Amino acid sequence: MATQRAIGGSERRDVRGDPAQGRTCRALIGARAFAGTALSAIVLGVLVPALPVLADTPEELGLAIAEEADRRDSGWGDLLVGMTMINRNRLGDEFVREMRFRIIETASDGDKSLIVFDSPKDQRGTALLSYAHKIGTDDQWLYLPALKRVKKIASSNRSGPFASSEFAYEDLTSQEVEKYSYRFVEEARLDGHACFIIERTPVDRFSGYTRQVVWIDKREYRVQKIEYYDRKHALLKTLMMDGYVKYKDQFWRPERMFMENHQTGRSTDLHWHGYRFDSGLDENRDFSTNSLRRVR
Repeated sequence: MATQRAIGGSERRDVRGDPAQGRTCRALIGARAFAGTALSAIVLGVLVPALPVLADTPEELGLAIAEEADRRDSGWGDLLVGMTMINRNRLGDEFVREMRFRIIETASDGDKSLIVFDSPKDQRGTALLSYAHKIGTDDQWLYLPALKRVKKIASSNRSGPFASSEFAYEDLTSQEVEKYSYRFVEEARLDGHACFIIERTPVDRFSGYTRQVVWIDKREYRVQKIEYYDRKHALLKTLMMDGYVKYKDQFWRPERMFMENHQTGRSTDLHWHGYRFDSGLDENRDFSTNSLRRVR
């Protein structure tokens, strides 16, 4: 077989750079009902429901893939989950924090989330409240129990590290499709998964990233890997996700997220445990700035 070429003229390669063999079937994919947008993507081996509009440019394909991934992960409602954060310095020393994470979908805008520290003891009760927005900069507030104070995170500070980890504040809000512009790059294999590779560029001028390169597996549209490039266009860090488990017969969630900073040698492991969906969270009661002081 001839070596496949993706839209934009790039060869299909695996993550080690070897050309991959195969044939490409261009197919139309479903649209998000509430947006009414016609989408399409390159799909190998699997045909999905067709629509009458074909995506002809790398930008349209990138958006189509992002929209389909978002469509498949919509409708889960709310969830609670435990989180263990392990920060490592370049010498391998570890610093462990235990947290609880709650998140709820909203009808008209981005998701709302709350992270609460359980340990270490001197940080217990510290909480981060986030309102993701489809349009405009996200809102975030940090509650410091020692000061009994709620602090608004300035837009210009959202690229800073959260809890001395390799995750920035902006990494901890839901990644709404509207936050980025997109471009399809190529197809590749990663850890046995056939993947789309798309590039997304943040719309927010305060973002600490100039672009992100995202690997999304073609079978389930799950994010497998993200490369983050800093304001100097240099590779800053890489996020790997694994241990995916399906909940409610539809929604995939990882058991582990590993963020490595290539410039400092530091890393952060997030281990997720005890996912509970449909726990009865209330948008106004459980995700307000007033509720931060009542967090236990």
